[in-house]
Amino acid sequence: MESPGGQPYKPKGIIPVLNPFNKYGAVFFFSWMGFMIAFWAWYTFPPLLTVTIRDDLDLTPAQVANSNIVSLSSTLLMRLLAGPACDKFGSRLVFGGLLLLGALPVGLAPLVKDATGLYISRFFIGVLGATFVPCQVWCTGFFDKNIVGTANALAGGWGNAGGGITYFVMPAVFDAFRARGHSPGVAWRLTFIVPLACIIVCGISLILCCDDTPMGKWSDRHLHIQENLRSQGMEDATVPIQPTTPVTTVVDVPGAITDRPELPPSTPPPADGSDEEKNSTKSRKNESHFDTHTIDLSRAEMLEAAQGETVVKPSLRDALRVAVSPQTIFHVLTYACSFGGELAINAILSSYYLKNFPHLGQTGASNWAAMFGFLNVVTRPLGGIVGDLLYNYVGRDLWWKKAWVVACGVATGTLLVLIGQLDPHHEPTMFGLIFLMAVFHEAGNGANFALVPHVHPTANGVLSGLTGAGGNLGGVVFAVIFRFMDGGTSYAKGFWVIGCIHIGLNLAVSWIPPVPKGQIGGH
Repeated sequence: MESPGGQPYKPKGIIPVLNPFNKYGAVFFFSWMGFMIAFWAWYTFPPLLTVTIRDDLDLTPAQVANSNIVSLSSTLLMRLLAGPACDKFGSRLVFGGLLLLGALPVGLAPLVKDATGLYISRFFIGVLGATFVPCQVWCTGFFDKNIVGTANALAGGWGNAGGGITYFVMPAVFDAFRARGHSPGVAWRLTFIVPLACIIVCGISLILCCDDTPMGKWSDRHLHIQENLRSQGMEDATVPIQPTTPVTTVVDVPGAITDRPELPPSTPPPADGSDEEKNSTKSRKNESHFDTHTIDLSRAEMLEAAQGETVVKPSLRDALRVAVSPQTIFHVLTYACSFGGELAINAILSSYYLKNFPHLGQTGASNWAAMFGFLNVVTRPLGGIVGDLLYNYVGRDLWWKKAWVVACGVATGTLLVLIGQLDPHHEPTMFGLIFLMAVFHEAGNGANFALVPHVHPTANGVLSGLTGAGGNLGGVVFAVIFRFMDGGTSYAKGFWVIGCIHIGLNLAVSWIPPVPKGQIGGH
């Protein structure tokens, strides 16, 4: 289906999940696949650090915990850079570049000989964790606001499943090499061949097979959108990037200028002041949060979308303005709890299981720990889907999306406190509580990025990068907590401390409005 200007409409209400040959389906496919492979490679060490690599490198529990902190620290820095880079260069190139850049330290990981080498290796492999930012920004630019939460949550959730895949695949590959007669010290090094090959193939394919935006190349985005505006009879339109700075070219507009139904070009808008016109005008003004005054509605909606949702190259001043807004602080802190907690728990869960249930062994403990990551296939999408349902069926009120984020955070914190206090040594109890906690924990991630596209839409990359970095900041803080709980061995105490932080932070920011006052666009 094409617009009058010859440009494709964005699919509204439909995510072509099973059609990677469609341009939207291809972007969705490579968004989740690229992040899944990156997440897997990012966490290649933890499944085998439980026993094999720890013994081979003669590591202490504190050194293992330190390596987790180092990995999360580098990802934090790269996510801060990835957000503005997406707004400047486009998500496709940033995504592919991060994958190929991260392939280098993965390929060099087998050269690690001691704790220092492990720190250096995990620091640079942490680059791959930043792929989450272009994953979410790319999806946001291709899907409409009424389904963007679902699209982001599916891509992020299926990508996060890489944390489960690594706990299955790495021990299985290791066992296969051991069965072929390789020593443990050689076998764990050979396992890195598998994620390395996948990263390279995915990175190159992503760059070659996908578009930057629904309109084509990132560098030509303003020309295509300008054509769409002109095709609607808006040759004289000027679209302010900022309210006081009118320009005559337009850049990429996530949320879609042409998604909304327009009046046929040959049919002028009613001009007789009839009740029908007034009622229509009032209804549409309420929906768009934009005062049309004397201009016709279709024109007003297109200009609103272009003005309020236009992604612009970020200046330092604009980036700082976004960074210090209360809405950004809300997302940084709540995502620090949800994704940060997930990262820290994912890194220690196998060791925790092995400590409480020694009979499982390294492979058994890793397989059970893998379930925590694999649940993302369902739980993170659940968070985004519920957010979209609340938004669409409760009057498009963003407070409901926000309330869902906070509810997930408080429920997660409560369950973390319970797990830490009980410290179960009964397997069904332990696995059941971890499962229930994971549902709310990972749904909170999807809920967060169901709301992010509505906030500061002109700087979606900056906000996504800051939010993603907040997740890693939380991961670092929580990893430090695990590190210093009885020398990195008291996992139960770490759980309840982290749970208290979850509850406190989510309640502390619950009062912040979902979008800045007076914001145009994003609604």
